[in-house]
Amino acid sequence: MYAVTKDFLGKPAPPGYVAGLGRGATGFTTRSDIGPAREAAATTNKDSTSKSEDQSERFKDAENEEGLFSGMPYGADDEEADLVWTQIDAKMAQRRDGKRKDENLVKSDAPAIEEHLRSAKRQLQTLTADEWAAIPDVAQLAETAARAKRRRVAADPRRGNSLGERMVQVPDSALVGVLASGGMDDSISARSAVPEDGAATDLRALGQARDAVLRMKLDAAGQATSLKSTDAAGYLTSLSSESALVGIGDLARARKLLKSVTQASPTHAAGWIAAARLEEAARKPLQARTIIDEACERCPRSEDVWLEAARLHPKGTAARAVLSRAVRALPQAVRVWVAAADAETNDTGRRRVLRRALEHVPTSVALWKAAVGAEPDPADARVLLAHAVETVPHSVDLWLALARLEPYAAAQRVLNRARRAVPTSADVWIAAARLEEQCGSGDVALLLRKAVASLTANGAPPTRESWLTLAQQAANDGLPATCRAIIAASSDAGFDADDSAADRAAAYAADAVRLGPTSHEAARALYSLAVDAAPTNIDLWKGAAALEQAHGSPKDLIDVLERAVQRLPQAEALWLQLAEADPNNVDWGRSVLERAFAANAESEAIVLAAVALEADAGQYARAVALLERAIKSGGSPRVWLKTAVLHRRLGNTKEALDAARRGRERYPDSAYKLWLIESQLLQKTGDIKAARQTLSQALAQSPRSSAELWLAAAALDEQSSSATRARAVLERARVHIPRNPLLWLAAIRLESTTGGAGIPAAQALLARALQECPKAGCLWAESVLMAERPRRKAQSVDALKNAGAQDPFVCSVVARLFAAERRPDKARAWFARATAADPDCGDAWAWWLRFESNVNNDDNEEDKKSRIEKLVAACTKAAPRHGQVWPAIAKNLDNYGLSTSQILHLVAEALALTRQLS
Repeated sequence: MYAVTKDFLGKPAPPGYVAGLGRGATGFTTRSDIGPAREAAATTNKDSTSKSEDQSERFKDAENEEGLFSGMPYGADDEEADLVWTQIDAKMAQRRDGKRKDENLVKSDAPAIEEHLRSAKRQLQTLTADEWAAIPDVAQLAETAARAKRRRVAADPRRGNSLGERMVQVPDSALVGVLASGGMDDSISARSAVPEDGAATDLRALGQARDAVLRMKLDAAGQATSLKSTDAAGYLTSLSSESALVGIGDLARARKLLKSVTQASPTHAAGWIAAARLEEAARKPLQARTIIDEACERCPRSEDVWLEAARLHPKGTAARAVLSRAVRALPQAVRVWVAAADAETNDTGRRRVLRRALEHVPTSVALWKAAVGAEPDPADARVLLAHAVETVPHSVDLWLALARLEPYAAAQRVLNRARRAVPTSADVWIAAARLEEQCGSGDVALLLRKAVASLTANGAPPTRESWLTLAQQAANDGLPATCRAIIAASSDAGFDADDSAADRAAAYAADAVRLGPTSHEAARALYSLAVDAAPTNIDLWKGAAALEQAHGSPKDLIDVLERAVQRLPQAEALWLQLAEADPNNVDWGRSVLERAFAANAESEAIVLAAVALEADAGQYARAVALLERAIKSGGSPRVWLKTAVLHRRLGNTKEALDAARRGRERYPDSAYKLWLIESQLLQKTGDIKAARQTLSQALAQSPRSSAELWLAAAALDEQSSSATRARAVLERARVHIPRNPLLWLAAIRLESTTGGAGIPAAQALLARALQECPKAGCLWAESVLMAERPRRKAQSVDALKNAGAQDPFVCSVVARLFAAERRPDKARAWFARATAADPDCGDAWAWWLRFESNVNNDDNEEDKKSRIEKLVAACTKAAPRHGQVWPAIAKNLDNYGLSTSQILHLVAEALALTRQLS
């Protein structure tokens, strides 16, 4: 065979040719080619890293000719191809620019929607109020179309029956049921719901199951979730109990296993005990005793074995005999001696055993305590304790027990000896302070200051938390002086020298807030330290006053507020709270306000408080004079408002109207309540047209000031039998004040009151409202009330998820659902949740009172009366002021001067006129 010779062999390489370039090689140069290269070595090393990084990037871009084609010649063909592609790119870019310009021209020539409606808006300027009211409503048009359709159907019998009813195909299951029963029935029974395959479908059971699921969801929403932890010791104990052992199916296998354990380790006590308990679980007590007796011989030094043997043997002589052998084998075992004492049947034998035990183990505190507790005579116990503290001087419990049995002088000596014996114990010092307070002699504060110094010198100062715990215990035991002394003496505990007074005051206040619900005396002492550290902090004084108001007496509250106004004479809130501390003493309140006005001459809040005080006392002339003086001094809108309200209360309609008009003219942008009062006064005089004009002027001047103006205007139109006008007012209100749930709620209730075609409109409005205000509890409560009976529970679950389980309106409606189902306990729980979530919501309290008054269960009248009294007392303490019905009843002039309990009963009666659960 002839060899094939390559034609390029022996020919010169093309220009720029590098061997291996297609595989990524770039060529190389040897030292022999360039000679010595020591000076360039450093440069090569520096650039090697950058070159290696570039190698991986060279062939990633297809347009990059630096790699594969960097050495190829660039000829005329390549230049012509590049020119063609450049022309193509330019042509495509020109085409895209032209298309974009055409689109922009079309958009600019198209008129906007505002241009179409501009002429229609101009025509609305000439539209009168009567023409606006004559515009038909959408619901009316829909109702007219429905009536026309029914008339067409009735005229043409081929298109339906004479009533225009919709025909629905009867299911096969109903026909099968009719055939089986042999008759016709217009209702579906449980038997007719059985299909041909025999699988029964109980519709009533399905409905009950669905109600049960929803009820479970409501219960789960009302319960706080808590994580449960597993007690390891209890778990292991349960594993060794009889029930766990009985669960072992193969007793023979278990016996064999435990037998091998005892044979392999005959001195292992746990194996013997497990074998004995296995036989006990198998109800073979004799065999169990035999095993444990053998264990006592094999493991005589194990306390657990002897105690298990005493437990397995019958109580009495047999158990005492086992324990007698145990104490001989283990004379130092405290638990065995205690078990032997407990096995005795009389107190004499118990005392004898314990004294014998103390002869063997004289340093056991547990044995001394048991022996002292077994002594019936205090004198004998005292003698025994005296010997105990000599034997075990480090036991604080024995010293304290001896001090409790001694008289005052002897107890002092005992505690002094205890302090010398145990100088690092704070309990001894606390016991001494308790003793001094109980006997009414000695300085408790000085004693505890010495205690802190002594404990610090001995290197065992308790932590701040330990001191607070001791103070809380003293307060709970009825020792307030000891509690205060502990907190005062330990005021520096837990702080550094560089901590500021403000930081200390904040720490004291935080501890007071934490301890306030459980220990009022400790919280009072902590607030005292806080205000001493930061006397100009008004929040600390308010916290101390709130504590006294909630848990203290009126005298304590007055004392705190007197100290507060002395430190902060410019604090108007503290003066006002001091004036209201004793509401029954008008003269005292007047004197407080005079002092307050002397310290704050230009204070409007103090003047208004004085006006309220004089008005409540019946001194209306003084109240009017104070208001006139405030107006001359440049009164604010609030002063004008109080003036108009006072004149309206006195029946001076003309003066009230004059005050309202003058006030709103002076403050046109910030006195929407004056507009409301003027409108209400005009309604009272019967001038409805002027009242409507007043509200229209207010809304035109300040459309975004308050939703109350819009609601008042809509209510006035609704009372005038102009639902269309009221609907238009509420629509305008939602445009100016969006996302306001009260405006949506008013519109929904307006549609609901019309009935008929208004119900679908109300439901559509409710859906839109929930989209715009998804967290509004009043809207979700209304959705539950508007839902059909089968849908109410599911709707209430959705309400709890979206509005939260702490919304008072949602919780109240859920409680009403449970009340309708005759589940009073659940209803009370949800009413309690509603009032706890927002105590200021008066409607929740009124719904609860209405439920308690109308509930009919097995409780007697006394229990019912007691529950109502507690409810009224809680409501009086909360003093609610807000709600949907409560403000209208409370601000009614006919109800002026009524107490909170009386207003609560009136609101409960007024709730009967609202939407009820049918």
